[in-house]
Amino acid sequence: MMKEKIRMGMVGGGKQAFIGAVHRMAANLDGLIELCCGAFSSNAENSIASGKDLFLPEDRVYTSFTEMILTESKLPATERMHFVSIVTPNHLHFEPAMLALENGFHVLIDKPITFSLEEAKALKQKAEETGLMICLTHTYSGYPMVKQAKQMVASGDLGKIRKVVVEYPQGWLSNPAPSDNKQAAWRADPAKSGISGCMADVGTHAAHLAEYISGLQITKICADLNILVEGRLLDDDGNVLLKFNNGANGVLFASQIAAGEENAIKIYVYGEKGGLEWHQMEPNTLTVKWLDQPMQVYRTGNGYNSDIAKYNTRTPSGHPEGYLEAFANIYKNFAQTISALQSEEKPSPEMLDFPGAEDGVRGMAFIENVVASSKSDQKWFDFKI
Repeated sequence: MMKEKIRMGMVGGGKQAFIGAVHRMAANLDGLIELCCGAFSSNAENSIASGKDLFLPEDRVYTSFTEMILTESKLPATERMHFVSIVTPNHLHFEPAMLALENGFHVLIDKPITFSLEEAKALKQKAEETGLMICLTHTYSGYPMVKQAKQMVASGDLGKIRKVVVEYPQGWLSNPAPSDNKQAAWRADPAKSGISGCMADVGTHAAHLAEYISGLQITKICADLNILVEGRLLDDDGNVLLKFNNGANGVLFASQIAAGEENAIKIYVYGEKGGLEWHQMEPNTLTVKWLDQPMQVYRTGNGYNSDIAKYNTRTPSGHPEGYLEAFANIYKNFAQTISALQSEEKPSPEMLDFPGAEDGVRGMAFIENVVASSKSDQKWFDFKI
């Protein structure tokens, strides 16, 4: 049982920042976490105004992440934050994360974990050296029916996995973005997003979901990235063939120019005995298709689901749980892990069920290998880390 609320500091996520508000709602959902401080913007006035809107004490609202982390580290253990949540564009992930680890704070970061694979490896190494935890918000792994799917695969219900197909189509970047669209602007800027656009933004979610549910690791890729809106500097569409470490093959496509699509991530996993499919826009349903039996439909909140699915379910069947609840599951499990470590207890497997530093390293490796593969005439690229 948790002895106190886990205190969170936030870097980024100020006024009019969509994802910052989502993080705060998710962190607050189970009542286990409280926002105690923040450096919400590189603009001092915006950070201070954001802190006021969130009813934080003036002396816990900072104008830079450096000031926040160093000041918080000097506060009494009963007052300072336990972890920092970093909700900035990609190029601003590494420095606050590394500084937080160096000063004794756990870290939660939006994906992708860093700007480069080298930075991701450095963060993972620092976390291992310090014994501190890194959590990565691959939100889709937080859904109860995704966890049900993972458990069924791990239990051998589908037999040996042969094929994984995952798709992530969006349409919001089908046209050149208006100049005042900050969410689109930084994602299309190599100085802020990195070497990839679409594959870094949504392709990494698809790759993580494929590995999470299947329990396999990608070992080879063959990629084709595209820029379909004139004037863009980074990919807005891509297709990737996959090979996995058990011999299975797969297909991943991600696009942000799929006109008319909203946020339609889907996954299909096929084994020797049957297959399953899950659609994020109908998240409470998991469809299982058997080779020699009628199709089954699993629904969130029912007693027949696995213990891990139930552990991440809040409401009875027929009461939909969605994106915020899945996001909150990652925060809940991370907070419970921190609390256990604070009490010098061993976190349970359920607590530790959140994406971490290793997932972050593999995500950055996915980006760099996909970009290299797309630029090459070589058919298959080894998935190098």
